[in-house]
Amino acid sequence: MHLQCHFGQDTLSLARMGADVTGIDLSDTAIQQANDLTKQLQLENKARFICCDLYSLPEHLQGTFDMVFTSYGTIGWLPDLDKWAHVINHFLKPGGHFIMADFHPAVWMFDDNFKEIKYNYFNTTTIIEETTGSYTDRGADLKSLSYSWNHPLSEIITALTDKGLQLQVFQEFDYSPYNCFNNTIEKEGRFYIKGMEEKLPMVYALKFLKPY
Repeated sequence: MHLQCHFGQDTLSLARMGADVTGIDLSDTAIQQANDLTKQLQLENKARFICCDLYSLPEHLQGTFDMVFTSYGTIGWLPDLDKWAHVINHFLKPGGHFIMADFHPAVWMFDDNFKEIKYNYFNTTTIIEETTGSYTDRGADLKSLSYSWNHPLSEIITALTDKGLQLQVFQEFDYSPYNCFNNTIEKEGRFYIKGMEEKLPMVYALKFLKPY
């Protein structure tokens, strides 16, 4: 199961590798695009998508999964990680794994150009910002209010261990695989914040086991 799958690109990559995958996302537009891609790739027998609020997923889906997966830019949009961890535990089979990769919460402390510390590392308040453009087109003629939460690593890990999941792997990386930040430089396909090369944690990865 792929949580917050957006338009399903990674979900379908897993399907093409042989997995039977269910993708979940809140956006009906994204899920429609995911279904269109599924048909184009002729993967209807390997992938399915559900449009719903992540917290209400147990009301829309039955069954359990060998693996639950989420990645990059997901939990920052969720105010309550205890509810998030409950959903993960609910759908994991005993012996199954939860795997996650995401941008490091230290990255979200900075302003957009990484010139100063602007936000608290700890999740003390809702971050409300007026944004322009979108993450796919920063120059787009769009304006909106953004609501997000910066969850420290301790909050993420504790939410999962409180549900009985066991941490098996925890890794941190000093680069991003995507050029999705301002003020970056590239070295061999890895993207660093200019002036902070090999100094700033940019990505982390976790693997949890649900014991029998």
